[in-house]
Amino acid sequence: MIRIDAMWLAVEPIDMRAGPDRLLMSVVRVFGAAQAYHGYVFANARATRIKLLIHDGFGIWCAARRLNQGRFIWPAPGSASPLPALSQAQFDALVLGLPWQRLEQMQLITRV
Repeated sequence: MIRIDAMWLAVEPIDMRAGPDRLLMSVVRVFGAAQAYHGYVFANARATRIKLLIHDGFGIWCAARRLNQGRFIWPAPGSASPLPALSQAQFDALVLGLPWQRLEQMQLITRV
């Protein structure tokens, strides 16, 4: 498996035709550099598709995912970019299309 120490979210939408080189250029522009063992997540304007770029210390990996129905929960363009690193649980929820920003709130039941 590929080691990933941190996962970062790029808020601004990207054209999903972008390949690894163009995504890497965007990472350098938005984040300043592509750090080894870090992953960078991008979405299209409709938030129906995401791409993940990972720098493994030797090269880059690119993966894509789309939902058959619905949209990924994505921050609005123009909000704080880049966002803080996602936890593993947040990333797992994000790729399933779940509300990853509210994971801590969802772990407590306060009303019956």
